[in-house]
Amino acid sequence: MNPVRVLIADDEAPARDKLRAHLAEEPAAEVIAEAPDGLVAVDVLRQERVDVVFLDVQMPGLTGFEVIDAVGADRMPPTVFVTAYDEFAVQAFEVEAIDYLLKPYDGLRFRHAFARAVRALDDRVPDRTALAALMARVGPPPYLERLVVRDGGEVVLIAVADVVRLSAAENYVEIHAAGGGVHLARETLSRLEARLDPTRFVRVHRSEVVAVAAVRALRSASHGDAVAVLATGAEVRVSRRRHDKLRALLAPTAR
Repeated sequence: MNPVRVLIADDEAPARDKLRAHLAEEPAAEVIAEAPDGLVAVDVLRQERVDVVFLDVQMPGLTGFEVIDAVGADRMPPTVFVTAYDEFAVQAFEVEAIDYLLKPYDGLRFRHAFARAVRALDDRVPDRTALAALMARVGPPPYLERLVVRDGGEVVLIAVADVVRLSAAENYVEIHAAGGGVHLARETLSRLEARLDPTRFVRVHRSEVVAVAAVRALRSASHGDAVAVLATGAEVRVSRRRHDKLRALLAPTAR
């Protein structure tokens, strides 16, 4: 059997130590990384192959729910929540068949949770469905409010309210911010667009999504196309079949 690659994500060092000690007693387990906050957890989940994650619910930077939101429930490995969360959330975990460790927990409870996560590796569809259902009940709002991106050697947060434009760039998306900065996210434009509020962001071309609030003018162009002039001064082509949708979102301020 191949090692089960485990990520430990918890902001408390003693909690990480306890999980690492329990995992050391599991012959199948291999701890590949430890994340002291939500930002690092997202980075590891995007960059590494993780089979199982032990995820603290309350962490700085991003909570456990926001980590799942940033990565996408359908891309998360089998997840064991490690929590001192309220009773409502624990009930939700039980109802949706997502395992959890309620602090403080003992070795027997840990072994049960780890064994269940390993079994889920062979049957991912129910796990993903349950995780998505849990997010709908107790997770963050349905649309992203913050984006997690790499900036050099750092992982940073960008407020969606500061995003002016999203542009496809091969296997990445260029995120253009109001201040003029451009960040790269390893994501597809379609996937990212689907997680943004459609009243605030609109696809204007197969490779461009713009923030409605950032559009300062809309000019006609040839062949029924148009050009959107953004607050940054950038001009973005608007295809003919998407022209009406943008104009409708801009109304009655479109000009």
